[in-house]
Formats: sequence, C-alpha cells, structure tokens
Amino acid sequence: MPMNSNDIKTVQSLLSTSKSIVIVPHKNPDGDAMGSTLALCKYLNAQGHTAVVVAPNEYPHFLKWLPGNDDVIIYNATTKIATQKIESADLIFTLDFNDFSRTGDMEQVLASASADFIMIDHHQQPSNYAKVTYSDTSMSSTCEMVYHFLDALQATDHIDADMAACLYTGIMTDTGSFRFPSTTAITHEVISKLIAKGADNSHIHRNIYDTNSHTKLQLLGVALKNLRILPEFKTAYITLTQKELDDHNFQKGDTEGFVNYGLSLKGIIFAVIFIENKADNIIKMSLRSKGDFSVNEFARTHYHGGGHTNAAGGKSDLSLKETVDQFISILPRYKDKL
Repeated sequence: MPMNSNDIKTVQSLLSTSKSIVIVPHKNPDGDAMGSTLALCKYLNAQGHTAVVVAPNEYPHFLKWLPGNDDVIIYNATTKIATQKIESADLIFTLDFNDFSRTGDMEQVLASASADFIMIDHHQQPSNYAKVTYSDTSMSSTCEMVYHFLDALQATDHIDADMAACLYTGIMTDTGSFRFPSTTAITHEVISKLIAKGADNSHIHRNIYDTNSHTKLQLLGVALKNLRILPEFKTAYITLTQKELDDHNFQKGDTEGFVNYGLSLKGIIFAVIFIENKADNIIKMSLRSKGDFSVNEFARTHYHGGGHTNAAGGKSDLSLKETVDQFISILPRYKDKL
C-alpha cells in the first residue's frame, strides 16, 4: 500500500530543515539493503542534509562497485565512529529490516538512540519503534519502496544515474532477476523509469552475477554434492561445514543463491541451506519455498528468524548434525502443508 498522507506530511516536516541523518541496513546486507540505503543517502545529501550509511558489518565484494560505497561506515570495523554518528543523529532511517535485532551488535546502540526513526521495509511483522513506518509486504524490494517513497515526496526528478543504478540493483537481486512472484507490473514500470534515468541494466547484471571466482564455483560443486532430497515432504536441503567453506576460500556472499538450486528441483516446494559458522557458533540458515508454504512462519517458529512467505532466514545454536536432525524431525508436522 502507498504511504498515507499523514506519514508523508511527517516526513516532509522532518526533512524541512537540515538534519544529521544515519541510514542503516540489516546485518549481512544484500543488494536490496545496500542499494536502498545508498540511493536514499545520495538523495538526502543532495537536499542539504548530512547523511551517511552505517552498515552493521561487511557485505559481499560484488556490491562494492555501487555508487557511494566508499563512504559507507562499517560498524564492527569502526565502532567508535559509527556509534558517535548514531548517537548524534537527528534522524535515523532503517531500511530493509523491521526490528533492531536484525542489526546484530548495533541493536542496543539503535535502541538507545535519541533520534526519530523512519522505517522503510517489506518484511512481515514490523516492530513499533519508528515515528514513520512505511511497511508493505507486497512490495518486491525495499529499493522499489524507496522509489515510491521519493515519488510520495514528489522527488523522483532528483533520481540520477547513480541512484537509479542502486535502486535497480536492489530490485533485480531481491526479485531473482524479476522471476519471483513479488515482481509486479508496477515493479516493471519502476524498472523502466530507472533505466530511463540512466541505470545500465546489462552493466549492473554483469557486476552482480559475472564475478564468480574459481573457488566459489568449486564450493557450489560441494554444495550440490551435499544436496539431499526428502521426497515425502517435497523438501531439499544443502549443508556446508566450516571446513568446506575454509577449504574453498569462502568470502562473504559466496553462498548467495545456493539454496535456490534445491528449490529448482522438480516436485520440490521447500528448500533450505545450513551453513556452519564457527566464529559466531551458529548454523546459519536460508529457507525458500514455492506457493503458499510460509518459510517466514517456519523460521519464526523454529529458528529465531523470519522474512517473507517464500524467502526467510534463521539460525540454530545446535551443531550442524543436530540442526539437520532436528529439522527433519520437525517436517512431519508440516506434511499437510507441503
């Protein structure tokens, strides 16, 4: 749904004078998180504000080309500077997440901040911390929402080629190159306008998808070798141990999209990848589904996570084997839905 008139007036009032602004994506930011924050940051700076993106931690190398990347502050690398920015901010935008817990180590700093908050997000069940909450779960991406946010402010004329590239990147990555059900006619209209504004779609696609290293492709081979199918539950899962990651020089973002190989199998409607993370002592999970089976509800119920109906994340504090065994033991409860 579009922003309501009261929220638009509130945003206009908040931005009517020069402000010190921090823009925050979620931990382990993806293309949508970085594209939306960087595009909004450039707009706000052009309007006379002092805006900066503060990301909780590092993000994949294939996003480092995005315009504005060099000015991003990484919280866990420069914690003191990042904390000062947050504590002194007049206004904080939180993009592509809806609960402070999604920012990892930044959670308490944000929770104690004195600034007003504006949330722009498309995930389910938003928390109630923002003065303005623009939440729309029907949207393809937060980048599409940022376009509509600017449209509501009658500011789309300010979108330049750099902003368009950022917004295009987030929409493209969060829709699986426009193949997911969240891709609507309006999504394509926005994409058309972004291309007209200067987004080079072919160049952006190459920068995101044509950057594979030899070791990443070898890791994909290991993942596919580890793929298991549970036909009675129309489910497929992949496991990757920390050793397998280390043996293939794992870099942040290397496993992006691996889970979709399981979902691409004929007859499979639920796919999961379990990735061992020794540093955080957790098993990181990505969950995907087709149709009405809600991985958001599944992840929220069992794995401290959430997201969308067909795409969600979660984590487990058990060992990799224990996590997989537990997962398999849970599936019979969902047989009627799978």
